[in-house]
Amino acid sequence: VSARLSYVRVKYLFFSWLVVFVGSWIIYVQYSTYTELCRGKDCKKIICDKYKTGVIDGPACNSLCVTETLYLGKCLSTKPSNQAKLGDQGNLSELVNLILTVADGDRDGQVSLGEAKSAWALLQLNEFLLMVILQDKEHTPKLMGFCGDLYVMESVEYTSLYGISLPWVIELLIPSGFRRSMDQLFTPSWPRKAKIAIGLLEFVEDVFHGPYGNFLMCDTSAKNLGYNEKYDLKMVDMRKIVPETNLKELIKDRHCESDLDCVYGTDCRTSCDQSTMKCTSEVIQPNLAKACQLLKDYLLHGAPSEIREELEKQLYSCIALKVTANQMEMEHSLILNNLKTLLWKKISYTNDS
Repeated sequence: VSARLSYVRVKYLFFSWLVVFVGSWIIYVQYSTYTELCRGKDCKKIICDKYKTGVIDGPACNSLCVTETLYLGKCLSTKPSNQAKLGDQGNLSELVNLILTVADGDRDGQVSLGEAKSAWALLQLNEFLLMVILQDKEHTPKLMGFCGDLYVMESVEYTSLYGISLPWVIELLIPSGFRRSMDQLFTPSWPRKAKIAIGLLEFVEDVFHGPYGNFLMCDTSAKNLGYNEKYDLKMVDMRKIVPETNLKELIKDRHCESDLDCVYGTDCRTSCDQSTMKCTSEVIQPNLAKACQLLKDYLLHGAPSEIREELEKQLYSCIALKVTANQMEMEHSLILNNLKTLLWKKISYTNDS
C-alpha cells in the first residue's frame, strides 16, 4: 500500500510539474514576442534620430521628439509587418492627389523629401491607406498626424466591441466558452448596442464598392471594433481590411488540398479548385455576412421581445449572403437597409441610444 501511495504521489507531482513547466513556457514565449515587438522607447529613439537628421518629417514629429507632448502608450500589435499595395484602384489619379495632400504635413503646398519618405513608408500599411481614403467617414478614426512610419489617430475610448479588457496572461487561462459568457455581461445596454451595430453596418457600406474600389474585411472580430462615449462605432484596427484586387493577387493560384487552404486573415475565404489544386480568386462571403455573424449574439442577447423574432430572421438571412449569388448587390442593399431600419425604429425615441 505504501509503495502504491508513493507511486501515485510521484505521478501527481510529475504531472503538476509538467503543467507548470508548459504553462510557464507558453507565457515566456508570448511575453518575449510581445516585448520584442512593442519596445516603445526604442521605436521613438529611432524615429526621432531620423527626424533630427532630416531623413523623415511629418506633423507629429515635433510633438513626439521636441516638445514630447506625444508619447507611445499601449501596444496594439505584436505583428512585425503589415504591407499593402495601391494595386489597380479605381480613380488612381484622384487617390494619388489625396495622398499628396496628406503627405504635405506642414501645409506649405510642397512635399519635402522627409515628408515624401514618411508618406512612402506609411503607404506600405493597409490601415494608413484605408484611413486616408475614408477620412471623411464617421466610423474611421481621424488621422491626427505622422512621423516616419508612425502615425497618430484620434483616441477611441472603448477599444473592443465588448466592454472588458483583460491582460493577455489571464486571457490565455480563461476557457473560450466562459470568455463568451463574460463578454455578454460586460456590454452596453441594448439600445446602445443597436446604435453601435448600425455604425458597423454603415462602415460596411463605406468600404463596399466605393470610389477607390472594393475593400474586404478579412478579420471581423470584436477586438477590432470600438466606440466612443456617444456609442458611435469606430474601427480600432483596419490592418486586415484589404483592397479586393490585392487579395485576388495574393490568393489566386495558391496550392491547396481543400477550401481550408484558401483563407486570408481569418475571414476571407475562397474555394479550392480540385481540378487544378489551386485557390480561386473569388471570395465566398461578402463583408455584410461576416458583420452579421459577429452581431448575431451581440444583438440577440437582451433584444426586446417584440422585435427579437424579426431581428433573428434578418440576421440569419444576412449571414446566408454569398458573393456568387444572383443579384447579390441588390440583396446586399435590401438586407442592410432592412436591418438598419429595424434597429433605428426601435431606438429612435429612447434616451439610452
